Amino acid sequence: MTFDSLVSALSDTDAMLPLLGSVIAGALIGADREFLGKPAGLRTHALVCFASALMTLLGLRMAEWTVVFPEGTQIVSDMARMPHAILTGIGFLGAGVIFRSGISVHGLTTAASLWLTASLGIVFGAGLLELATISTAIALVVLVFQRTLRRISPPQPVVRIKVAVNAESSYDAARLASLLAAQGLRATSPSIEHERATGLRRYTLLGSAYKQDINAESLARAIREDAAVQELSIIPLENEIG
Repeated sequence: MTFDSLVSALSDTDAMLPLLGSVIAGALIGADREFLGKPAGLRTHALVCFASALMTLLGLRMAEWTVVFPEGTQIVSDMARMPHAILTGIGFLGAGVIFRSGISVHGLTTAASLWLTASLGIVFGAGLLELATISTAIALVVLVFQRTLRRISPPQPVVRIKVAVNAESSYDAARLASLLAAQGLRATSPSIEHERATGLRRYTLLGSAYKQDINAESLARAIREDAAVQELSIIPLENEIG
């Protein structure tokens, strides 16, 4: 390797454009994951896409390898093996970002984006720059559209709330719903039970929100500030099963 050979390699557009394109594509998709605070972000996606393109180029340029084979050696080249090997390896990486919490499974979209990023790297490495560029744009549209759709879709129930108050108090479901709204939760229609033996009126309802990470401690303190509240139970729905 010499300085002139390095300059010559850098001016080889057949190699440099796919590598540069793979880094940009991986960074763009990774930026979306980074923005959402996912475990695999910009750097991970950029490196996965770049590595996939690099390994694909390596296989395509096998004729340029510096290697000495014993006399009579026969070489059979099957480029279908390289994408298969890359995507198999990415499967292990994707499994590392998937985890289960209660009844919820997290990280599936990030794992899919890693798999897609590796696929884009393969396409870039194969020299199909137009196809890779269009595919990157489509992937970004899907990721952004998914977030937009989630914003306009109805919020999902995330917590079950049970409140018991003095039956003679003026506390009602509207007051509880107003308090939940101040905490970023939308209350469903409550069920109401009256217990003559204990003199309590019980409300059971679901709190709905767009996000899963509800601060149960803060919510409990806000509800217990009302002297009418005698009993309180806050159960994240993800903990009800499993």
